[in-house]
Amino acid sequence: MKKFNIRKVLDGLKEVSSSTPSVQVGPQENHLIPETIQSEHFQLCKTVRHGFPYQPSSMAFDPVQKILAIGTQSGALRLFGRPGVECYCQHESGAAVIQLQFLINEGALVSALADDSVHLWNLRQKRPAILHSLKFNRERITFCHLPFQSKWLYIGTERGNIHIVNVESFTLSGYVIMWNKAIELSSKAHPGPVVHISDNPMDEGKLIIGFESGIVVLWDLKSKKADYRYTYDEAIHSVAWHHEGKQFICSHSDGTLTIWNVRGTGKPIQTITPHGKQPKDGKKPEPCKPILKVEYKTTRIGEPFIILSGGLSYDTVGRRPCLTVMHGKSTAVLEMDYPIVDFLTLCETPYPNDFQEPYAVVVLLEKDLVVIDLAQNGYPIFENPYPLTIHESPVTCCEYFADCPVDLIPALYSVGSRQKRQGYSKKEWPISGGNWGQGTQSYPEIIITGHADGTVKFWDASAIMLQVLYKLKTAKVFDRNRSKEEKGSTEVSDEDPFAIQIMAWCPESRMLCVAGVSANIIIYRFSKLEVTTEVVQLLEVRMQYELNDIESPDGGGGGEQTSAHPTPGASPQTSGPPSHPSTSSNNSDGGSIPCLKVRSTPLKQSPGYQVDLVVQLVWVGGEPPQPITSLALNSSYGLVVFGNSNGLAVVDYIQKTVVLNLGTVELYGSNDPYQRQPRSPRKTRQPSGGLCDINEGSATSEDRCKSPTSDHRDNSFSRSRSSSVTSIDKEAREAISCFQFCETFARKGDSTLTPCVYVGTTLGTVLALALTLPPAGEQRQLQPVIASPTGMLVRLKGSNMRMAFLDSSGALMQPAHEPWFEPNVTADGEEREKVRKRRPVSVSPSTSQDLNECQYAVVCSEKQAKVISLPSQTCIYKHSITETSFILRADVVQMSQGVCVACFCANGHIMTLSVPGLRPLLDVNYLPLTDMRIARTFCFTNLGQAMYLCSPTEIQRITYSLDICENLQEMLGELFTPVETPEAPNRGFFKGLFGGGAQSLDREELFGEISAGKASRSLAQHIPGPGGIEGMKGAASGVVGDLARARIALDERGQKLGELDERTAAMMASADSFSKHAHDMMLKCKDKKWYQF
Repeated sequence: MKKFNIRKVLDGLKEVSSSTPSVQVGPQENHLIPETIQSEHFQLCKTVRHGFPYQPSSMAFDPVQKILAIGTQSGALRLFGRPGVECYCQHESGAAVIQLQFLINEGALVSALADDSVHLWNLRQKRPAILHSLKFNRERITFCHLPFQSKWLYIGTERGNIHIVNVESFTLSGYVIMWNKAIELSSKAHPGPVVHISDNPMDEGKLIIGFESGIVVLWDLKSKKADYRYTYDEAIHSVAWHHEGKQFICSHSDGTLTIWNVRGTGKPIQTITPHGKQPKDGKKPEPCKPILKVEYKTTRIGEPFIILSGGLSYDTVGRRPCLTVMHGKSTAVLEMDYPIVDFLTLCETPYPNDFQEPYAVVVLLEKDLVVIDLAQNGYPIFENPYPLTIHESPVTCCEYFADCPVDLIPALYSVGSRQKRQGYSKKEWPISGGNWGQGTQSYPEIIITGHADGTVKFWDASAIMLQVLYKLKTAKVFDRNRSKEEKGSTEVSDEDPFAIQIMAWCPESRMLCVAGVSANIIIYRFSKLEVTTEVVQLLEVRMQYELNDIESPDGGGGGEQTSAHPTPGASPQTSGPPSHPSTSSNNSDGGSIPCLKVRSTPLKQSPGYQVDLVVQLVWVGGEPPQPITSLALNSSYGLVVFGNSNGLAVVDYIQKTVVLNLGTVELYGSNDPYQRQPRSPRKTRQPSGGLCDINEGSATSEDRCKSPTSDHRDNSFSRSRSSSVTSIDKEAREAISCFQFCETFARKGDSTLTPCVYVGTTLGTVLALALTLPPAGEQRQLQPVIASPTGMLVRLKGSNMRMAFLDSSGALMQPAHEPWFEPNVTADGEEREKVRKRRPVSVSPSTSQDLNECQYAVVCSEKQAKVISLPSQTCIYKHSITETSFILRADVVQMSQGVCVACFCANGHIMTLSVPGLRPLLDVNYLPLTDMRIARTFCFTNLGQAMYLCSPTEIQRITYSLDICENLQEMLGELFTPVETPEAPNRGFFKGLFGGGAQSLDREELFGEISAGKASRSLAQHIPGPGGIEGMKGAASGVVGDLARARIALDERGQKLGELDERTAAMMASADSFSKHAHDMMLKCKDKKWYQF
């Protein structure tokens, strides 16, 4: 009698209620595996973001905390401390960050945005949050200045006015410096926006204001008037003080610097054109490009430093952007790789009225961050310890591996450390603030990125860090110069012929296989020894798709003929259907050209990844090879298998031969379910109606979010559309979309396990190839491997994405692999063979040869998932994942609680399903697919980790595991660490006696509400930030959290009551003053006649 399971019924009801088709249970009810994984084990959250901040726009440095902040054009904020301490925050509006100012050693940061808002960030919590915001309504912000140890922030605007904000309460002071009061009354023109504000280092009561038009004003804050005005006929870009407060320097739009005395006579005491050619006849030097920023830094011993960006002469066409360091009589011009966004000089003291003692310059470029050592001759740069080189060449694909073998990272690090450049500064990296997190997550994680220039980079991604381990240049295998006759290949290859398209890696054996955009595959072995390869081994494969006969009237699939051509002499064994007569042996139109030419000279291979074999698909019949759409390797079998829209090929990399080369149709044998049109090589024709139906859904939805430029880099999106030059019946082409090696039951009803490779296609079919392998040792070198198709297993809706196998207890079965061995050993052959012997395949002990024992195949397509029981080949569970969208990435992953299927859908949903029951466990609308980069780089890995490229330069890591979400707070680094502020500089006896030295100012008295009054309400609106509450969320757990929340509520209530008191008092004061003013007016006007008003 049939065994009844109430849980299945409940699951079915749940499925119906969630408007997705219900799980269907097959006839065999003995497939009841208790599932340990539950929905409460899942939670989605962002963990960390690595890489260079995309499109940076501003920068600030805290000289006491030693923290660097970078703002971007999309409103992102990245904070960097010591290597491994970094943090990402985002302004909600997404407006560009135009300026950043630290509250030095206070654990806070002010950001000014292009939407005229100012925000105060609290950095004393692991995830910084906004405490206050102020949004200006009538004026546009152009410049901000916050003096050291002051709570009053000066904000300059486009209209030329300066407003003052109290940083503690984020309220505007009534004190305003109006542009028309600052400039000469006689001048008719508007001075332009405020481009600079700073106070005199020796006198806080004097403020220097730079206007764009070239006017500089020294404003006396107490007397509310201008002391001095300095005019120059060129626009100003920046101003900097000498620390004694007697001189300042301006940089101008004509490439000049002007130095002024504070008590000036109206002319600069010195004008310098750092890059201008000095004419002999005493005329003005020719104008140069604008100097965008200048800094003036003094030293106790020796000359001051003047550091500037820009200012090159106009005739230096093609010259790279430069930073100029002028020190005494020497001028050093430091060329940069990218345009300079901003630079900062790092000094020993935070006090502006002391000798500055500059020791380094941080230069923020459009695509890099460079730190220059000023203390060493030749100004060397510091070696950058942050992972900012992800985008050195555009990323084209990624793979992510959690829980790798423990010896892998040290092995990769040891070969990678030899690749490092020399000539860096000997000093420690100067941005050294913050502390590392206390996380306990200990398993090794590796991210591999493939790039457009053919490089592959291995990154250590353990415990939310990221560090480059090793870089492999695959282009070294090929000749760089390409002859003209080969230029006829696809446009893609002309752009980036070496771009990496797919990577397959076996962490245990360290075998690596990469497929390039030029239809080439390179197989690498890992070695710790250097070797010179005299001849790079090459295997050429011809893959062709051709149907000669029109299908038989009954629509049966057996009548077509295809030809698949192995390389002549390269394939000792092609098993499967009987070969059809070859049609292309008489091709005389330049067939058999590969897209890239493998180098013919000896190749010196450093320790690390060394090329073992290159496989190239060649042109056939005047047509370029189709892009490779899927790739897999198995180190235990010594095989690599790859496929495209023509078919698949199995390559034995031990014997360097093609084992099998089949057209997709031939995989089906005589029971092909599809009607296929014959194709003529030069005519585009409509595909048959039936095929349109099969593929219509996926093609239209894919086209909807596909950007035309990135199509070639994206294997998952060019699945069912080949980029062939003639693009013939695209839908009719059934491409190979995924592979999975496994030791399983090859045919229905088998009782023994056979090594197999399962094949998934873009039309949703799963087929199998049974492999017959010679015994290990010498036999493996000599006897052929035999691969034979065993027919179709199952069909799904949409293109297949991922396959995996479970044993009878529901545990995930890993494909067989061999342990790593050193390939370049010089020991005699016998010993080497011992090392090479394949270890027994890791199949779980429950899989006995008993007929009752079985396995489960989990298959996930773009639309649905199915679980098939083997060897009976019956579908026991199926689940429709999405009807309206389609899946971009699916992985079967091992969590600490069990196995699940993780999917990322084009509509932005991230979902997980239990295995084998396919119960929905998590469904979060995380991220709408805004660009193709996300689709191309998204990947899940074991233990709840996932990643994608959120911009061309940054990796975003996320987790879908509740355990990691809960431990994240511990793992994150601390940005703020309690540090004593250095002592203020000593005034000295004589200065104290004769009144020299720094003058302080009671800003509270000047800017406070009592003396300055209130600012206009309509000028700006105050928005309280979520920061105060956010800071508590991390700590809020249990009783302590409740107490803290209660305390916060009391504080807030007290604060509100306090504010109410203050408001009442202020209202009374203003009523008093109003009545006083009214009385005065009455007295003044009492005796006046009407005509005197």
